[in-house]
Amino acid sequence: MASRLLYVMDPMCSWCWGFAPVVEALAEQAAAAGVPLQIVVGGLRRDQVAIDAAARVRYLGYWQAVNASTGQLFDFDRGLPEGMVYDTEPACRALVTARQLDEPSAWALLKLIQQAFYTEGADVTQASVLVELAEQAGIPRIEFAEAFDSQAMVDATAADFSWVQDLGIAGFPTLLAERDGQLALLTNGYQPLEALSPLLGRWLERAVNA
Repeated sequence: MASRLLYVMDPMCSWCWGFAPVVEALAEQAAAAGVPLQIVVGGLRRDQVAIDAAARVRYLGYWQAVNASTGQLFDFDRGLPEGMVYDTEPACRALVTARQLDEPSAWALLKLIQQAFYTEGADVTQASVLVELAEQAGIPRIEFAEAFDSQAMVDATAADFSWVQDLGIAGFPTLLAERDGQLALLTNGYQPLEALSPLLGRWLERAVNA
Protein backbone atom coordinates (compact mmCIF):
# COMPACT_ATOMS: atom_id res chain seq x y z
CA MET A 1 0.00 0.00 0.00
CA ALA A 2 1.27 3.46 -0.87
CA SER A 3 2.14 5.86 1.91
CA ARG A 4 0.09 9.00 2.54
CA LEU A 5 -0.53 11.71 5.08
CA LEU A 6 -4.01 12.31 6.46
CA TYR A 7 -4.86 15.82 7.59
CA VAL A 8 -7.77 15.55 10.02
CA MET A 9 -9.31 18.99 10.34
CA ASP A 10 -12.35 21.22 10.12
CA PRO A 11 -12.39 24.31 7.90
CA MET A 12 -14.20 26.27 10.64
CA CYS A 13 -11.70 25.30 13.36
CA SER A 14 -9.62 28.36 14.22
CA TRP A 15 -6.54 26.34 15.17
CA CYS A 16 -6.70 24.70 11.73
CA TRP A 17 -6.57 28.19 10.23
CA GLY A 18 -3.56 28.89 12.42
CA PHE A 19 -2.01 25.63 11.20
CA ALA A 20 -2.67 26.38 7.50
CA PRO A 21 0.83 27.69 6.59
CA VAL A 22 2.42 24.80 8.49
CA VAL A 23 0.41 22.05 6.81
CA GLU A 24 1.00 23.64 3.40
CA ALA A 25 4.74 23.46 3.95
CA LEU A 26 4.49 19.89 5.23
CA ALA A 27 2.40 18.93 2.19
CA GLU A 28 5.14 20.27 -0.08
CA GLN A 29 7.78 18.37 1.90
CA ALA A 30 5.80 15.13 1.58
CA ALA A 31 5.01 15.69 -2.10
CA ALA A 32 8.72 16.05 -2.84
CA ALA A 33 9.10 12.49 -1.52
CA GLY A 34 6.13 11.27 -3.58
CA VAL A 35 3.73 11.07 -0.62
CA PRO A 36 0.31 12.75 -1.02
CA LEU A 37 -1.66 14.48 1.70
CA GLN A 38 -5.43 13.92 1.91
CA ILE A 39 -7.98 15.96 3.84
CA VAL A 40 -10.26 14.16 6.30
CA VAL A 41 -13.00 16.29 7.86
CA GLY A 42 -13.71 15.98 11.55
CA GLY A 43 -16.98 17.80 12.22
CA LEU A 44 -16.03 20.33 14.88
CA ARG A 45 -19.49 21.68 15.66
CA ARG A 46 -23.08 20.72 14.87
CA ASP A 47 -24.67 23.65 16.72
CA GLN A 48 -28.23 24.49 15.76
CA VAL A 49 -28.55 27.53 18.03
CA ALA A 50 -27.75 30.99 16.70
CA ILE A 51 -24.69 32.76 18.10
CA ASP A 52 -25.60 35.33 20.73
CA ALA A 53 -23.45 38.11 22.20
CA ALA A 54 -21.94 35.93 24.93
CA ALA A 55 -21.08 33.11 22.51
CA ARG A 56 -19.50 35.56 20.09
CA VAL A 57 -17.23 36.93 22.81
CA ARG A 58 -16.21 33.38 23.74
CA TYR A 59 -15.48 32.34 20.15
CA LEU A 60 -13.57 35.51 19.38
CA GLY A 61 -11.44 34.77 22.43
CA TYR A 62 -10.37 31.54 20.71
CA TRP A 63 -9.56 33.49 17.57
CA GLN A 64 -7.44 35.95 19.54
CA ALA A 65 -5.48 33.09 21.10
CA VAL A 66 -4.78 31.60 17.67
CA ASN A 67 -3.75 34.98 16.29
CA ALA A 68 -1.38 35.52 19.22
CA SER A 69 0.20 32.07 18.86
CA THR A 70 0.42 31.77 15.08
CA GLY A 71 0.20 35.26 13.59
CA GLN A 72 -2.64 34.25 11.28
CA LEU A 73 -4.98 37.14 10.49
CA PHE A 74 -8.63 37.36 11.54
CA ASP A 75 -11.39 39.89 10.94
CA PHE A 76 -12.53 40.35 14.53
CA ASP A 77 -15.12 42.98 13.58
CA ARG A 78 -17.09 41.04 10.94
CA GLY A 79 -16.38 37.50 12.06
CA LEU A 80 -18.97 35.27 13.73
CA PRO A 81 -21.91 37.68 13.55
CA GLU A 82 -24.74 37.29 16.03
CA GLY A 83 -27.49 35.16 14.53
CA MET A 84 -25.12 32.85 12.65
CA VAL A 85 -25.62 29.14 13.35
CA TYR A 86 -22.17 27.61 13.94
CA ASP A 87 -22.70 24.29 12.15
CA THR A 88 -19.53 23.14 10.41
CA GLU A 89 -21.12 20.22 8.52
CA PRO A 90 -21.85 22.20 5.32
CA ALA A 91 -18.26 23.47 5.02
CA CYS A 92 -16.96 19.98 5.75
CA ARG A 93 -19.34 18.53 3.14
CA ALA A 94 -18.08 21.06 0.62
CA LEU A 95 -14.54 19.70 1.06
CA VAL A 96 -15.72 16.09 0.79
CA THR A 97 -17.62 17.01 -2.38
CA ALA A 98 -14.54 18.67 -3.86
CA ARG A 99 -12.41 15.69 -2.85
CA GLN A 100 -14.83 13.41 -4.70
CA LEU A 101 -15.09 15.54 -7.85
CA ASP A 102 -11.48 16.70 -8.19
CA GLU A 103 -9.19 16.04 -5.24
CA PRO A 104 -6.61 18.77 -5.98
CA SER A 105 -9.45 21.31 -5.94
CA ALA A 106 -10.23 20.36 -2.34
CA TRP A 107 -7.05 22.10 -1.21
CA ALA A 108 -7.89 25.23 -3.18
CA LEU A 109 -11.42 25.21 -1.77
CA LEU A 110 -10.13 24.74 1.78
CA LYS A 111 -7.99 27.86 1.48
CA LEU A 112 -10.90 29.84 0.05
CA ILE A 113 -13.31 28.72 2.79
CA GLN A 114 -10.84 29.56 5.54
CA GLN A 115 -9.96 32.94 4.06
CA ALA A 116 -13.64 33.82 3.57
CA PHE A 117 -14.60 32.79 7.09
CA TYR A 118 -11.67 34.18 9.06
CA THR A 119 -10.62 37.26 7.08
CA GLU A 120 -13.78 38.36 5.23
CA GLY A 121 -16.57 37.64 7.71
CA ALA A 122 -18.40 35.33 5.29
CA ASP A 123 -20.99 32.85 6.56
CA VAL A 124 -19.57 29.63 5.12
CA THR A 125 -22.39 27.58 6.60
CA GLN A 126 -24.51 28.76 3.65
CA ALA A 127 -24.67 26.58 0.54
CA SER A 128 -24.80 29.63 -1.75
CA VAL A 129 -21.49 30.89 -0.33
CA LEU A 130 -19.87 27.46 -0.65
CA VAL A 131 -21.00 27.11 -4.28
CA GLU A 132 -19.41 30.47 -5.10
CA LEU A 133 -16.15 29.45 -3.42
CA ALA A 134 -16.14 26.08 -5.19
CA GLU A 135 -16.48 27.87 -8.51
CA GLN A 136 -13.51 30.04 -7.59
CA ALA A 137 -11.60 26.83 -6.84
CA GLY A 138 -12.25 25.67 -10.39
CA ILE A 139 -15.19 23.31 -9.88
CA PRO A 140 -18.15 23.91 -12.23
CA ARG A 141 -20.98 25.49 -10.26
CA ILE A 142 -23.80 23.17 -11.35
CA GLU A 143 -21.69 20.02 -10.94
CA PHE A 144 -20.65 21.04 -7.44
CA ALA A 145 -24.13 22.15 -6.34
CA GLU A 146 -25.75 18.90 -7.47
CA ALA A 147 -23.14 16.76 -5.75
CA PHE A 148 -23.13 18.89 -2.60
CA ASP A 149 -26.89 18.44 -2.17
CA SER A 150 -26.80 14.69 -2.78
CA GLN A 151 -27.39 12.09 -0.10
CA ALA A 152 -24.16 10.43 -1.19
CA MET A 153 -22.12 13.46 -0.07
CA VAL A 154 -24.09 13.75 3.18
CA ASP A 155 -23.27 10.10 3.85
CA ALA A 156 -19.62 10.47 2.82
CA THR A 157 -19.22 13.42 5.17
CA ALA A 158 -20.82 11.46 8.01
CA ALA A 159 -18.42 8.60 7.23
CA ASP A 160 -15.45 10.95 7.70
CA PHE A 161 -16.88 12.12 11.02
CA SER A 162 -17.39 8.52 12.17
CA TRP A 163 -13.88 7.47 11.13
CA VAL A 164 -12.39 10.34 13.12
CA GLN A 165 -14.53 9.56 16.16
CA ASP A 166 -13.72 5.85 15.99
CA LEU A 167 -10.01 6.69 16.11
CA GLY A 168 -10.64 8.73 19.25
CA ILE A 169 -9.38 11.97 17.73
CA ALA A 170 -10.75 14.72 19.92
CA GLY A 171 -8.92 17.80 18.67
CA PHE A 172 -7.91 19.47 15.45
CA PRO A 173 -5.64 19.87 13.63
CA THR A 174 -4.37 16.30 13.66
CA LEU A 175 -1.84 14.96 11.19
CA LEU A 176 -1.45 11.23 10.65
CA ALA A 177 1.06 9.33 8.54
CA GLU A 178 -0.10 6.05 7.02
CA ARG A 179 2.09 3.28 5.62
CA ASP A 180 0.95 -0.28 4.88
CA GLY A 181 -2.30 0.41 6.71
CA GLN A 182 -0.51 1.47 9.89
CA LEU A 183 -1.15 4.96 11.25
CA ALA A 184 1.44 7.09 13.04
CA LEU A 185 0.53 10.32 14.84
CA LEU A 186 2.63 13.30 13.78
CA THR A 187 0.65 15.84 15.77
CA ASN A 188 -2.63 16.29 17.62
CA GLY A 189 -2.99 20.04 17.96
CA TYR A 190 -1.05 22.99 16.62
CA GLN A 191 2.72 22.77 16.46
CA PRO A 192 5.08 25.05 14.53
CA LEU A 193 6.80 23.93 11.34
CA GLU A 194 10.22 23.72 12.98
CA ALA A 195 8.88 21.06 15.34
CA LEU A 196 7.05 18.99 12.72
CA SER A 197 9.27 19.17 9.65
CA PRO A 198 12.11 17.05 11.14
CA LEU A 199 9.57 14.56 12.48
CA LEU A 200 7.96 14.23 9.06
CA GLY A 201 11.37 14.00 7.45
CA ARG A 202 12.31 10.99 9.56
CA TRP A 203 9.00 9.27 8.79
CA LEU A 204 9.36 9.97 5.06
CA GLU A 205 12.87 8.55 5.04
CA ARG A 206 11.62 5.29 6.54
CA ALA A 207 8.52 5.18 4.33
CA VAL A 208 10.35 5.83 1.07
CA ASN A 209 13.25 3.49 1.81
CA ALA A 210 11.12 0.66 3.17
